[in-house]
Amino acid sequence: MRFNIVAHKKWWFTLSSVLVIFSVISIFINGFNFGIDYTGGTILDMQFNQPVTVAQVRDVVDQSNMDLENSVIQLSGVSDQDSSQDVMIRMRNLSSDESKAIADQLSSKLGGAEVKRTESVGAVIGSEVTKNAIMSLAVAFIALAAYITLRFEYKIAISALVSILHDLIMVLGFFSFFHLEIDATFLAAILTVVGYSMNEAVVIFDRVRENTRTHRRTDTYEKLAYDSIAQSIHRSIYTLTTVLFACGALHFFGGESTKNFSLVMLIGFISGAYSSICVDTSLWVVWKNHTSNRRGPKAVSHDEAEEEPA
Repeated sequence: MRFNIVAHKKWWFTLSSVLVIFSVISIFINGFNFGIDYTGGTILDMQFNQPVTVAQVRDVVDQSNMDLENSVIQLSGVSDQDSSQDVMIRMRNLSSDESKAIADQLSSKLGGAEVKRTESVGAVIGSEVTKNAIMSLAVAFIALAAYITLRFEYKIAISALVSILHDLIMVLGFFSFFHLEIDATFLAAILTVVGYSMNEAVVIFDRVRENTRTHRRTDTYEKLAYDSIAQSIHRSIYTLTTVLFACGALHFFGGESTKNFSLVMLIGFISGAYSSICVDTSLWVVWKNHTSNRRGPKAVSHDEAEEEPA
C-alpha cells in the first residue's frame, strides 16, 4: 500500500467533523420521519373479487397522491402464494374520507373489492420498547468498551467507540436530511452496523498489537499504523465488497419493505469501513504521540506491547 492513510489524518478529521456537524444540525432541525410502527396508523382490510398481488396493490397505493409510499401491505389467509383475495394494508393515520378514497381507487383499478374493516391502531413500537432498545445499545457500548480495553488498551477502545458513534451519526443524519422513514427494521439494521464497525476496528487493531511486538524500537506510531493498515486493508475491502453486494441486491431488487433496512446497512457499512481504516488509527496515533509530552514522534517500545489477557 503506497498511499499513507495516517499521514493524511487532518483530511479524515476535517471530513468527518464536517459530516458529523452537518448530520447533527440536520437531526436538530429536521428531526426524524418515524413510520407507522412508531406513530400508529390506519388498517384497511379488503376482500377483492379476484386474487391480487402485493405489487398490484402497492402500485395503486403509491399512485394515490396521499403520501402512502411506506404503507405495509400483507396478503391474508394464504401461505406460500403470491396472490390472494384478502389484503390488509397498514397506512399512516387517515381520515374517513381518505380511507374511503383509497378503498375506492383499489376497488376500481383491481376488479372490484369489499371493505371488511377500517380502523385506527396504536403504535406497534411504543416509548417503552424504544427506551429499552436505547438502553440495550448503551449496554452494548459499555460491553464493547470493556472487551477492547481488556484485549488491547483503553486508547484503542475509546478510538473504536468514537468511530462507531461516528457511523451511527452518519446513518441518522442521512435519514434525517432526506426525511426517510424510520420503521421497525431500523433498530435491527443499526445493531448490525455497530457489529460490523466493531469487527473492522478489531481486525485493524489486532494487527497493531501484533506489530507492536515485532517492529523495531525506532519505528514511530505512524509507521506501526501504516504497516498494520497495509496488512489488513485487502481483507477489509473484500469484506466491504461482499456485504455491499448483498445489501445492494436487497435494496435495488428486494421488496419495498426492505429498502430502508438495506439502506441503513449500506450507509453504515461504507461509513464503518472508512472510519475504521482512516479515523480509528489516525486518532490512536495522535493520542499516542500526545502522551509522549510533545517530544516529537515517539518510537514504539516493546514494553508497551499490549499483552493478551490471562
